[in-house]
Amino acid sequence: MPPQDMTTAASPSGGATPEKPGHDHLLDALQHQVAVFARRAEQTRLGGVGQVRNSMDRAAYLLLNRLDREGPMGVKALAAGMGIDSSTVTRQVAPLVDTGLVKRTSHPEDGRAVVLQLSPRGQARLDEVRSSRRELMSQVTDEWSEDERDTFCTLLTRFNAALAARQAAHQAPAAG
Repeated sequence: MPPQDMTTAASPSGGATPEKPGHDHLLDALQHQVAVFARRAEQTRLGGVGQVRNSMDRAAYLLLNRLDREGPMGVKALAAGMGIDSSTVTRQVAPLVDTGLVKRTSHPEDGRAVVLQLSPRGQARLDEVRSSRRELMSQVTDEWSEDERDTFCTLLTRFNAALAARQAAHQAPAAG
């Protein structure tokens, strides 16, 4: 068993924070565990296992995933769907185009507009990284039941959706 430290929880509520009554204690433990999760995720980059480990950064993975799940789209639509600025998407997509993972094509209805599309090479690379990351998740949660995995995924999805909604609300222009 790994040694206990400020980043290793002995209890589901965190264990690393001093005892505080009720609600505040849980929120302190939650924010601490989210911070630890973010650091550990960045350290491993949730890279997967084998030769594919750490071979695709988070931005590239999320962009390729969105193009795979939603199909070809323009920079503005991609940025809006990811909750980031168009200039950020443009900057992040450039190396994906340069390496042949994403291709720029003409919009089918408006030939003047450009859409981004996952290339066959990009699809193969994404499939490889997904497989590696799936294996990592399997190893990390090996001792969990399917119900525990499902509950964790449900709660993490809900947490991410709440963060996205909060971010969208703070970015929305004020009604005048």
